[in-house]
Amino acid sequence: MDQNTKKQRVAEAVLDYIDNGESLGIGSGSTVNILIENLSKVKNKIRNVVSSSVKSTELLEANGFEVSELRDVGKLTKYIDGADEVNKHLQMVKGGGGALTREKILAHNSNQFICIVDDSKKVDMLGKFPLPIEVIPLSRSSVSLELIKHGGRPVLRENFVSDNGNLILDIHNLQIMEPIKLEQTINNIPGVVTNGIFALDHANVLLCASDNGIDKTDLNA
Repeated sequence: MDQNTKKQRVAEAVLDYIDNGESLGIGSGSTVNILIENLSKVKNKIRNVVSSSVKSTELLEANGFEVSELRDVGKLTKYIDGADEVNKHLQMVKGGGGALTREKILAHNSNQFICIVDDSKKVDMLGKFPLPIEVIPLSRSSVSLELIKHGGRPVLRENFVSDNGNLILDIHNLQIMEPIKLEQTINNIPGVVTNGIFALDHANVLLCASDNGIDKTDLNA
């Protein structure tokens, strides 16, 4: 089964987890784009929808949804998003599309975070995928120097500005052995808006599409 088919299947599978009256947060990325294309099938169950990126907002509106602001909704009942990497503890690296800050805000303000991936995203240790860090432009060089001290190789994401008007540094060659500790350490560097380690606000449920179907991991089960 090819990767696109797996993305299609997991994006359709998560529809079964959407209950009546949801205030739903929607992430970003290729798998989420497929979800949005299918979301109208359960539109009658969704009270509000909040988006993590301009691109997702545009796609939601194109599919007939009115997108709300988080301040008007309050706590989200569920947040659904993909990941660039995910480990067995449902800690993730995210931000390949550059929406990591808004994604992290929605994840933090939700009662349940459901992560949808294909099995190519499951890893034993985070860090093979370059770690995105959103930085204030003024701090680009100073943050890069700090990440070099941690063994990383910072690369500026060319011709990219986040929805918040900031830059993205992609940090190569990091072995993320202690995700929570490294997430906190990087976030404490002046000029960092946030980084793409989602360990403090990790997923509660993982739906993973493989050749055998949809595998579910529920940390609360």
